[in-house]
Amino acid sequence: MITDTFDRRTIANMEVALERLLLPIGGEDHRARRIVAGKIIECANRGEIILSRLTEVGYAAMMQLNAQNFLRG
Repeated sequence: MITDTFDRRTIANMEVALERLLLPIGGEDHRARRIVAGKIIECANRGEIILSRLTEVGYAAMMQLNAQNFLRG
């Protein structure tokens, strides 16, 4: 479970990063939420736990999703 892996501050940073990124799209796209959250977790697992870095990694995941959706038409 994620709460066993990270301290409260890291979890809070991860949640803030995820919500900031998904707010513009309403946060209802579960596929996007799952993918972006996964990238944020991977980042935190590498020890990169500051909010700006978590947000940056999540933003890159969002851009990749947007590019994939654009290519699909």
